[in-house]
Amino acid sequence: MSNLLISGVGGTVLSIILAIIILLAMICVHEFGHFVAGRILHFKIDEFSVGFGPAVLKRRGKKNGVLFSLRAIPLGGYCAFAGEDAGVGEGENGASAENTFNKKKPYQRIIVLLAGAFFNYILAILLILTAFLSFGQPCYKMGAIKPDDSVPIEYSLQEGDLLIEINGNNIFSAPDLIYALKGKNKGEKVVFTLLRQGVQTQAEVILRADCDFKNSSETGKVWKALGCDTYEGDDGNLYWDVGSQNVKFSFFNTVGRSFAYSLNTASTVFRVLGELLSGNLGLNAMGGPVTTIRLTGQMAAQGVNSFLLVAAYIGVNLAIFNLLPIPSLDGSKVVFCLIEWIFKKPVPRKVEAVIHTVGLILIIAFAVLVDILQFARC
Repeated sequence: MSNLLISGVGGTVLSIILAIIILLAMICVHEFGHFVAGRILHFKIDEFSVGFGPAVLKRRGKKNGVLFSLRAIPLGGYCAFAGEDAGVGEGENGASAENTFNKKKPYQRIIVLLAGAFFNYILAILLILTAFLSFGQPCYKMGAIKPDDSVPIEYSLQEGDLLIEINGNNIFSAPDLIYALKGKNKGEKVVFTLLRQGVQTQAEVILRADCDFKNSSETGKVWKALGCDTYEGDDGNLYWDVGSQNVKFSFFNTVGRSFAYSLNTASTVFRVLGELLSGNLGLNAMGGPVTTIRLTGQMAAQGVNSFLLVAAYIGVNLAIFNLLPIPSLDGSKVVFCLIEWIFKKPVPRKVEAVIHTVGLILIIAFAVLVDILQFARC
């Protein structure tokens, strides 16, 4: 499995399978977080399911009465708490009222709701750590540098340079360069920490273009400002001559970088959400389920290292997305619990149920819309 890059129909099928494995695993880990927290706090759980649709396998726990099931459609899963939807009364297995979801104290429900995202995030850190320890951290590797008589060679990046930090900040992805360079002008200097011919060093680099980025997708302006040259691909298009190479650091440095990478991924998600809300980034830059599976599969199929890192990325995204205060998501349910905790009275359960149902419908409609916009671009 050292190299999973396969072309043709077989490669496409493999990519889809890998994407489904990653998405299913992350969703199941999320639901398992709810399950574990629920069991610790003595919530009555009706069912823990892997997948949706008709049940392929079922088994009920003798001690706890939980129905464990494997279902036909491998695109998710769920942990069904007794009384969670009904809000009152008993669960399917005769759960006493005090053990049903909405009869538990608000802070206990909040813990259970947050546990799913917490499990996703912890797993993401472990995947990143495994990838970095086993293969190293992917770093940008500079290709050919465009000649420029106005920039002295000592203030220019060189072919083969591996980018580690910019102005003291880690470089994990192109948006890191965008955020570090945003607002800077042609002729200004920035300080890179890089590996040059195997030796870590610092280099001052004079920017060759203004960094007037509108959003985090304008990576071309980054490479232009750093003096990258271009090359013509097999399809006749021009591409920036920038590659990637894994770099191994010391054990403790790797551990620190793994945590930093996870936090960096989370902050990038928030920044992109901010750009979407502000209108600086269009909806056509997003993707729904179909686009997510396609891109996830393509990245995961490039090798074990890519598989681990894209799984971690999906885990962090899933954790953050579920904590957003959008109806039907865990974050929205936390808000309702906080309202009940503060005002000592819950929002009417039927009203809350309607809000979550409408929210779910809107989320599905939005997912379909962004997929349509993606296909329209192709």
